[in-house]
Amino acid sequence: MLKRVILCLAGAAALLFATGAIAQKSEDPVALLSRAVELSQSGNPADALPLAQQALATLEKQRAADDPELGSAVTYLAILNQQLGRTKEAEPLYLRALSIRQKALGSDHPDVAVISENLAVLYRSTGRRDEAELLFKRALSINEKANGPEHPSVAASAGGLAALYQDAGRQRDAEQLYLRALTIREKAYGPGHPQVAASLVTLAELYRTSGRLSEAEPLFKRALTISEKSFGPDHPDVATTLQELAMTYWVQNRIDETEPLFKRALLIRETAYGQDHPAVAQTLNTMAGFYRDQGRHSEAEPHFRRVVAMYERALGPDHPGVATSLNNLAVLYQEMGRPADAEPLARRALSIREKAYGANNPQLLNTIHNLAELYRTLGRTADADALSKRAEAIKQKSK
Repeated sequence: MLKRVILCLAGAAALLFATGAIAQKSEDPVALLSRAVELSQSGNPADALPLAQQALATLEKQRAADDPELGSAVTYLAILNQQLGRTKEAEPLYLRALSIRQKALGSDHPDVAVISENLAVLYRSTGRRDEAELLFKRALSINEKANGPEHPSVAASAGGLAALYQDAGRQRDAEQLYLRALTIREKAYGPGHPQVAASLVTLAELYRTSGRLSEAEPLFKRALTISEKSFGPDHPDVATTLQELAMTYWVQNRIDETEPLFKRALLIRETAYGQDHPAVAQTLNTMAGFYRDQGRHSEAEPHFRRVVAMYERALGPDHPGVATSLNNLAVLYQEMGRPADAEPLARRALSIREKAYGANNPQLLNTIHNLAELYRTLGRTADADALSKRAEAIKQKSK
């Protein structure tokens, strides 16, 4: 979904160059945005952010407030803030971009659907499911009307809504939408296309998390075959599917088959992206969880520690991904009988999530629970009870 916006941004940049509307100088906003895209795609959104901010500030001086090209820059800045976990900064940018697009192109234009989907993803990530659902449905409706019910854009919108339903435990609704997306892509692209592989992976992941493992495994294997034939055995898309298949073997306790797939996925991503890319961190984090589950704590710890450092460098110290990695390391230390080492990590994880989501968001519940357990282990019963009461209040408020 974010790739679609980046492509729109690239098109806007090309238009600005072609018309000569902006001189190609060192402060040229198009050059700044192009460099920002390169940095973000290489795993450095924090370095991309100031360039995108500078580009937008320049465009605001050169363009009218409702200019579509200005809207592209606003959209991209929203994307970067979202990648960096700066959800409070991203939301008003998306809303501004949406207003610009609607005014320039009309409320039923496919570009409006793209921004609606991205804002829906933001709301989904912060637990605002009702608002996310409305936006996903709007995007789906726009694409159906603009492009027809069997267009690939409809598959993308259906997949976004399906993921939201999956989060909400609406497995049947999610399955129907994932199957629709798969059918559209098979018809549009043919059964061996990478977009078909992407749909297979999301559907298989739904089956795996629903305990339908015998249905998930052949879908993952088919997706893996498509990706290997399309891109070769060392492509990042292959790594993604290898990791998903490994997780399917893991939940079936097929340990001897699991670890080699994780290791191959890690090697592919390190080779493709370098040692410090967030995609590498994601694989390391999953591997560390696997090692922890197997009681191999001495192998899990360096992986978790490396993930924390990588996310801090790539995403900044206050990103929710950093909070997740800190929480994982804290849980490991708790299991290793090191609660004193775990407690400051859990406290920092909670602080990051509070800053990102607010003090009463359900996204905090897991972190609050873990910190409460640590306080009980450390004999800090009053602190633990206070956190448990807070967690219960958040649950009641979110019902």
